[in-house]
Amino acid sequence: MSQAAFRRIVTGHDAQGRSVIVEDRPPPRVARIGGDVGPWFYEVWNTRESPAHIDRMSGEPPEAGIQLAPPRGGTRIRVLDIPPEDERLQELSPEAVRAHFAEVGAANAASKGGRGSRHPLMHRTETIDYGIVLEGELTLILDEGEAVVRQGDIVIQRGTNHGWANRSGRNCRIAFILIDGRFEPGLAAGV
Repeated sequence: MSQAAFRRIVTGHDAQGRSVIVEDRPPPRVARIGGDVGPWFYEVWNTRESPAHIDRMSGEPPEAGIQLAPPRGGTRIRVLDIPPEDERLQELSPEAVRAHFAEVGAANAASKGGRGSRHPLMHRTETIDYGIVLEGELTLILDEGEAVVRQGDIVIQRGTNHGWANRSGRNCRIAFILIDGRFEPGLAAGV
């Protein structure tokens, strides 16, 4: 079962142009990805363009399911509850890792992964991601090096191959703001 949800409070403008609350409820799209070893995704909001379109009362642009990356030219904010890792995660095959990422429309984001890699869920997206640890701790794993991030720490993830390990023994809640990006030539191939 997921952790306690939080509220998503959306503002807008009434017919007179005054600011109003349009919505106040938990995020409407919540799903566990990767079975009982995977994280809970709380999809908070997405935009489809930059600069973002601002009108009086429209809601979040509709999406089917959970998508890892933001829409092309857009943004996404989500919260993840990442449970502590256990031995089942280390036993994932490369095919199971691809299937895990396919659940969020990103099978191609998965690195070689699986047994023997620095972390079974290493992946890479063409995005800038701001990760803010809300509670608990995670270990950010890169091709070279790693860093433990704790409550209040912020990671700026710049399209690099990475994985997240929860070695703490308790849940970690982290908020991500994802911004669509473009690799410069040479980086697109991961070099």
